[in-house]
Amino acid sequence: MSTTVSSAEQQVVDSVPHQLLIGGEWREGSKGTLGVEDPSTGATLTKVANASADDARAALDAAVAAAPEWAAHPPRERGEILRRTYQAIVDRADELALLMTLEMGKPLKESRSEILYGAEFLRWFSEEAVRIDGRFATAPNGAGRLLTMKQPVGPCLLITPWNFPLAMGTRKIGPAIAAGCTMVVKPAQQTPLSMLALAQTLIDAGLPAGVLNIVTSSSASETMTPLISDDRLRKLSFTGSTEVGRRLIAQAADGILRVSMELGGNAPFVVFEDADLDAAVDGAVIAKMRNVGEACTAANRFHVAAPIAKEFSERLAARLAAMKLGRGTEDGVEVGPLIDGTQRDKVAELVDDAVERGATVLTGGSAGEGPGYFYDATVLADVPDGSRLLREEIFGPVAPVKSFETEAEAIAAANDTEYGLVSYVFTRDIKRALRVVEQLETGMVGLNQGLVSNPAAPFGGVKQSGFGREGGPEGIAEYLATKYVAINMDQG
Repeated sequence: MSTTVSSAEQQVVDSVPHQLLIGGEWREGSKGTLGVEDPSTGATLTKVANASADDARAALDAAVAAAPEWAAHPPRERGEILRRTYQAIVDRADELALLMTLEMGKPLKESRSEILYGAEFLRWFSEEAVRIDGRFATAPNGAGRLLTMKQPVGPCLLITPWNFPLAMGTRKIGPAIAAGCTMVVKPAQQTPLSMLALAQTLIDAGLPAGVLNIVTSSSASETMTPLISDDRLRKLSFTGSTEVGRRLIAQAADGILRVSMELGGNAPFVVFEDADLDAAVDGAVIAKMRNVGEACTAANRFHVAAPIAKEFSERLAARLAAMKLGRGTEDGVEVGPLIDGTQRDKVAELVDDAVERGATVLTGGSAGEGPGYFYDATVLADVPDGSRLLREEIFGPVAPVKSFETEAEAIAAANDTEYGLVSYVFTRDIKRALRVVEQLETGMVGLNQGLVSNPAAPFGGVKQSGFGREGGPEGIAEYLATKYVAINMDQG
């Protein structure tokens, strides 16, 4: 396995801006630089600007200054900027995929899929920009008229995670631009390069100065806390852990900010005895191994009907055992590294806990060899109650399987979590499908499929998985405020 960055790879890394973007200008950070690591090797790829609180305030100043003109900008042109950016990203998909793989670790094939998926949010919201409307109606008493209009909420703070470094940006930035909002974006410390590349692409597509401002920083609390408490900020959107989201919601309460939160998950994958087992195993591989399991939508626990649990587990284990582990830039690799040593150690701890309680390892169960933060694709059978990985988000390539006897038991087990982002159900009985889907306590359901993400659909959860939606018509509504005008029609 290669452990060095080639000259071609380094050229891609060096082609991306490494500074802060504030008011249309790339500038150095007041606190020097911070390193960006290659999780396949643990080596530093490059360094980017490290912002201070003053830098972050300057970014908000720029967003506030640009807000009135951008809100009045023709919706058609806002959409055209997004459309041009979409096309530019598609045209550079291979280059951007390599950049993503280097900073995040996922295999090139998956990175390219994310690039195209992320670009689709820009295309979707380019079409929504000209479809922002209100309504006009006669008052019920006939004496007046009711007029409603939708207007941009104002300057936004968007905080994105490391696991989908481009797509988590486009599905926030796309609707904000379409709605006429300006913004400050704080990408994850581990994966800033994809966001910086996206920002430059938007600028090249004609986005005016100050509409988008990028702050990279080693300390989110130092740079973001002053912005959240600034009364000029009107919206906060965050994707990340429930623990951090809970703190941000508390901070946002003082300013009564519009808040969108896409938080943790603990997705159940339920397979009934009548399911198409081939389709269920295929769906399980997708739902578990997309992004090496480092996804809030990843299937976290597999609840399988007792009569087929053994066969399902063995077939899933065979599929995962055949997946090649290695550096994401190498041919044929399907399982890349985890993001860092802390995440790898957490996965190992959860697996060890389950095994100590009596779970059976069908494949994997240990960290990969060599440098980098690898963990083998793992299937655990007969996972006992009380195992931590049934309750905690794994965020790694581990599939714990637990059997059930009845439909009611399966539903109860699926809902036995404080999270409620997504669930997966496999059955060929349409009546059962509808019964189960209606009772599952999640914001999204994959019915006989292991992938739910779609730019045209509302992405989001319930319970402690957050609130608000990204994607679909609902996505742009998060960035619009409704104004009602009462019209007096008296002639006197």
